[in-house]
Amino acid sequence: MEKKVAFERLLLLGFFLTITAVSAAVGPAYAADPIRCTLIIDEKTGDTIYRQGNCDQGFYPQSTFKLPLAMMGYDSGILIDEHNPLWTYDPKLKRPPREQKDTDPTIWERDSIVWFSQALTRKIGKRAFADYVKRFGYGNQDVSGGPGGTDGLTEAWLMSSLKISAEDQVRFLRRFRTGRLPISERAQQMTEAIVPHFQAADGWNIQGKTGSGWLRNAAGKTNYERPLGWFVGWATKGDRRLIFARLYIANHRYADNPISFETRDTLIADFPKLVEGQ
Repeated sequence: MEKKVAFERLLLLGFFLTITAVSAAVGPAYAADPIRCTLIIDEKTGDTIYRQGNCDQGFYPQSTFKLPLAMMGYDSGILIDEHNPLWTYDPKLKRPPREQKDTDPTIWERDSIVWFSQALTRKIGKRAFADYVKRFGYGNQDVSGGPGGTDGLTEAWLMSSLKISAEDQVRFLRRFRTGRLPISERAQQMTEAIVPHFQAADGWNIQGKTGSGWLRNAAGKTNYERPLGWFVGWATKGDRRLIFARLYIANHRYADNPISFETRDTLIADFPKLVEGQ
C-alpha cells in the first residue's frame, strides 16, 4: 500500500514538473506577443469612432513628442514660423546621416530630427519644460529621465521616464485642436502648419507624426526584438474632424525602415474603412 502511495506521489510530482516546464517555455512567448491599438475619436464631441487593442497602457512617446515640443517652442517664442529659426547642424553631435543638415521647424517635423528637439528643450529650460508637460497633462508627466542613463531635459521622451497611452494621445490632441491647451492661438496655428500632411482615400486629409523606438528589458537595456511604432494626429474631410492614434509593438526585429513607417502607412490605408458609416 505504501509503495502504491509513493508511486502515485511520484507521478503527481512528475506531472507538476512537466506543467511547470511547459508554462516556463510558453510564458515568454505570450509575454512577447505584439501589442496593438487603433483609436479614433470625434474632435468636437470626443465620442469614440473606432477602438481596438491595448489603448490604455503607457509607452514611450518617442518622436510623437515633437508635437507638444512644437507647441512649447512656438508658445515660448523660440520658434518663429515655418522656416525660422534655421539651426546649423554641429558635426560634433555625430547624428545619423539623415540628420546631418541645417534644420528649420518644417524640416524638423517632416524628417524627425532629434538634435533639433534637444536644442529646443535646452533653450526652453528644465523648469519651464517640466511645467509645460505638467500643464499639458501629457501622459505620466515624468520628465526626470533615468532609464538607460537618459537625461530628463533632452531625452525624457526617448525610451526614458515619460510614457503615454494611445487614449491619452488622442485626448491630448483633442485639447490641442479645440484650443483648450495653455498656449497661444498663434502657437496652435504654427504647430498645425508644420505637421506633415498625408492623403488617404475617399478625400481624407491626414496630418500626423510618427515615433519609433524599442521597449527596454528588465535590466533596462534596449530590447531590439520589441520595436515600437506610433502614428498620431488628426484627419479632416469636409465638416468631419477626427483625432487618431495607432500603436504597434512587434515581437521581431525591423532591419530596414523604422516600424513607425509601417504603422503610419497602414493607418492611412485603413482609415477610410475604419470610419466609414460612423
